[in-house]
Amino acid sequence: MAFPENLGRRKPAQRLATILSIGKATPAHCISQTDYLDYYFRVTKNKHMTQLKEKFKHICEKSMISKRHFVLTEEIINKNPNISTYSSPSIDIRQQILAAEVPKLAMEAASKAIQEWRQPKSQITHLIFSAVSGKEMPGADYRLAKLLGLPSVKRVMMYFQGCFAGGTILRIAKDIAENNAGARVLVLSSDITLPTFRAPNEHGIPSLISNAIMGDGAAAMIIGADPNVLKERPLFQIVASTENIIPDSEGAIKGHMHEAGLSIHLSRDVPKLIANNIDKCLAEALSPISINDWNSFFWIVHPLGNAVLDQIEIKLGLKKEKLIETRHVLREFGNVSSATVFFILDEMRRRSMEVGKATTGEGLQWGILFGLGASITVETVVLRSFPTNTQLIQGKE
Repeated sequence: MAFPENLGRRKPAQRLATILSIGKATPAHCISQTDYLDYYFRVTKNKHMTQLKEKFKHICEKSMISKRHFVLTEEIINKNPNISTYSSPSIDIRQQILAAEVPKLAMEAASKAIQEWRQPKSQITHLIFSAVSGKEMPGADYRLAKLLGLPSVKRVMMYFQGCFAGGTILRIAKDIAENNAGARVLVLSSDITLPTFRAPNEHGIPSLISNAIMGDGAAAMIIGADPNVLKERPLFQIVASTENIIPDSEGAIKGHMHEAGLSIHLSRDVPKLIANNIDKCLAEALSPISINDWNSFFWIVHPLGNAVLDQIEIKLGLKKEKLIETRHVLREFGNVSSATVFFILDEMRRRSMEVGKATTGEGLQWGILFGLGASITVETVVLRSFPTNTQLIQGKE
């Protein structure tokens, strides 16, 4: 049998990939950062550790976080006391909870993105799902596809990538959308902090830090090239995307899974390492263009911590208002892993419309998104905004 030479070849799109909608979701259980201090030491039965509590208070105050959302509740902890210790085996019960809750939270975010998109979900051709926790076979991508009623969607599942994966998702979605004409890619990030919840321990300061800054959340987007301007409203165009590993940064950010859960380590050198290399990442992403004023861009930066944001501001000479949406999301939700940059994008386009800016990017045309995470990995995404007068936000013209 003779097969045609072009068998299997996909027709490419004519234009760049574009974000067409954004949806986000958080668990109902919400705790203020002020209340979390007493809550954390009470539910882990460590109120007697006054010196460690004072250190945790200092970490919480420096975080600049106001509140966070969690799947894990006191009721769940009381039913499963091993979760609230520092070293007792608890991976089985954590996994059992996560297997259900990760796709459940993702479903809520996906439903909002699809609702805003206003197109039949049957037009979704691809699904990209990122989650640190809840690894199973079949995975959260399979469970979400079933929940959405999309049995034939082409799936990509990314487990255990961490905070930089928001940029990775956009990079992969860009490649799929631009090389498959008519493709509509549903991208998801759903992360829950249950694996990292452990009791305070004087030898586990990195665990204290993660318990002070991480929150639960999910975000979804519909991405496609060649938008149908009569039916779809473009938000941001994905112009370019690069990935870099910062030299001599191995071990600066890392995670290890144990029987007692996931331990996260953040080196004190992380802010300095990122700041000293960020200009090289930008140069590669924007090559061959040379930029003199970084304030001419809008910015979406994954907030690994307040110190990282401060160092990036100093290094690039950014005005304080350039990271206002980033700091707002950090304050209201904490670090929600790879979903954080999508939360920031959502906040930026909404705020731009509310204050009457000309574009979804604070009135500016060009922007930079940074995904920052383990190794240290930097995902740099160049974005282009669209006029706000063409946007549709959650069903409101």
